[in-house]
Amino acid sequence: MSRRKRKDGEDLNISFLDIVCCGFGAIVLLLMITKTVEPVVFEKTVISLDELVADLQKTLFTVRGETTVLNRDLNAKHEQLSLESKRIALLRGRLAGLEQQYAKIADESAADDLSKGKLNVALQSLTLEMERLLGENYQRKNNIIGGIPVDSEYIIFIIDTSGSMFNYGWERMMEELIATLDIYPQVKGIQIMNDMGDYMFGNYRGKWIPDTPGRREVIINRLRRWNPFSNSSPVEGIQRAVRSFYDPKKKISLFVFGDEFTGRSIQRVVDTVDRLNSNRNSDDKMVRIHAVGFPVQFARPENLQTTGIRFAALMRELTYRNGGTFVGLNDYRP
Repeated sequence: MSRRKRKDGEDLNISFLDIVCCGFGAIVLLLMITKTVEPVVFEKTVISLDELVADLQKTLFTVRGETTVLNRDLNAKHEQLSLESKRIALLRGRLAGLEQQYAKIADESAADDLSKGKLNVALQSLTLEMERLLGENYQRKNNIIGGIPVDSEYIIFIIDTSGSMFNYGWERMMEELIATLDIYPQVKGIQIMNDMGDYMFGNYRGKWIPDTPGRREVIINRLRRWNPFSNSSPVEGIQRAVRSFYDPKKKISLFVFGDEFTGRSIQRVVDTVDRLNSNRNSDDKMVRIHAVGFPVQFARPENLQTTGIRFAALMRELTYRNGGTFVGLNDYRP
């Protein structure tokens, strides 16, 4: 009797232990299941989504800003096109008048010295395009082409590398430079500088570049991407060129290519170049100065054309005082 009670008590104890073990096992299982789903994962996902939204918003703002700028530029181009159309009509009328004036003077003043002087003035008002229109077989009878004397043995180009020239008039500038080189088929030396007096080729600083077909090709290729800093004022380049290259035994011509003058005083520049380029032993100028004006600024509204007008006024006076010619183009595009 007592053995049976003892056995029943042992069975009861074992059942209780089974229940306790099962309970502990269930708790451990719950902890393991709970641990695999951590709240940190949700936090990272939320953070990543917030960053993505922020990036997309930045991109949207950037696109909107670029769209605004492009629309503004497009409107400006339309206005510029309208102004250019008006200017083209005016220039065609002026060209027709010059052609009539040229024909009249040429017919009436063959032997009249005074009339010949007027004819030369009319010719100088035309552009270098006249040389091309005359044809490849045209033989000039003197050393003047399009009003520009071509008697120099050394030539220097002073090129405005400002944003307005580089972005709008660069292709036309290259065409005019090539045309100028064509009327000098062979010279003893060439030099290329910008309006600040910076050299295109640093290894030829203060020295003449030999004139060869290969060197001319290198100059043209380099010029396509040459864009040093510029303050849109040619006075520094002119001064450095005259100081560095003047030689009383050399015939030198300096060509200024530009579209605007942003300096304070035209008269001060003229006086400075007069002092610098004067030959004390004679009335001749040490270096002949020519200029070609590109009408980039005249494509803008009238109230923004001041720097272009000042460049034309400065170059007309400088070329007149220094034995050269100022050529004003009627278009800055090729």
